Amino acid sequence: MIPGDGIGTEVIEAARTVLDAACARHGVSLEYTEFDWSCQRYEREGAMMPADGIETLRGFDAILLGAVGWPGVPDHVSLWGLLIPIRRAFRQYVNLRPIRVFDGVQSPLRVADDVDFVVVRENVEGEYSEVGGRMNRGFPDEMAIQESIFTRVGVSRIADFAFELAATRRGYVTSATKSNGIVHTLPFWDEVVAERAALHPDVRVDSEHIDALAAKFVLQPQRFDVVVGSNLFGDILSDLAAAVAGSIGIAPSANLDPTKEFPSMFEPVHGSAPDIAGQGIANPVGAVWSAAMMLEHLGHGAAAADVLRAMETTLSKPETRTRDLGGTATTAEATQALVAALG
Repeated sequence: MIPGDGIGTEVIEAARTVLDAACARHGVSLEYTEFDWSCQRYEREGAMMPADGIETLRGFDAILLGAVGWPGVPDHVSLWGLLIPIRRAFRQYVNLRPIRVFDGVQSPLRVADDVDFVVVRENVEGEYSEVGGRMNRGFPDEMAIQESIFTRVGVSRIADFAFELAATRRGYVTSATKSNGIVHTLPFWDEVVAERAALHPDVRVDSEHIDALAAKFVLQPQRFDVVVGSNLFGDILSDLAAAVAGSIGIAPSANLDPTKEFPSMFEPVHGSAPDIAGQGIANPVGAVWSAAMMLEHLGHGAAAADVLRAMETTLSKPETRTRDLGGTATTAEATQALVAALG
């Protein structure tokens, strides 16, 4: 467990409370180790995590992360000092973000019934590569170059994951591209996705340009089942989809090594929210849902399903929803309601 910064510490405490209740009900035993790796640690010691942090984590089955980020510490420092090194060292090439509009949660869209899809984001290469640099700093001709890296292995494995996931759902994959404007990497993406699609004839596949796809997320969110995209496209689309679902406060994510050779990492996507930290009003559902995804990944599907049902119950009533969802509950009250709903 890495609670991190701001409301991360609050929602991770809530997630652990719900995890303990679900696991007790199903006879599952979890052992926790907590690390104080955060922006506060960076300010004290000059690093988000210790030099041997990756080796320390290597022996765990899963990582549950709250949030990182705090005023005064640049975002690229907090991100590249903790989250991205973990993703890359442990080959967590799938970022999985389920999207649902729950009963009782008001979407900003006029019609948002039956919205239930998953964004599958390539998580370790693409536009977020480390290749590039800056020159002529401080001069009028200062410049920056950032290279996108798309490999056949990387595109193939994320496409395969998306097709295999769709086969367990409604059998429909949408691939995000921009091959009409980005002349090398995205045509390559399209070609490899088409090759992998041919190996999954029972799954229907569409390719959509990212600008049109973003519009369709708003206009026709019900049509989607599994959406697969590059690192940048998946990052943007998944946050847009969370907003369509009513609140980024309930949005979970999983950073997966599907081979399970390395630990996978689970985190809500709402960030550390310094503006409400310490007030006891943070929405714990994103962290709780992330914890349920962790249980599923670890092979405890029944316990994970119970947590999801508890979420459905508490989100349906204003007295057990937090204020960001139009409810009245504090973080602690929402957490206790989730535990009660587990039975």
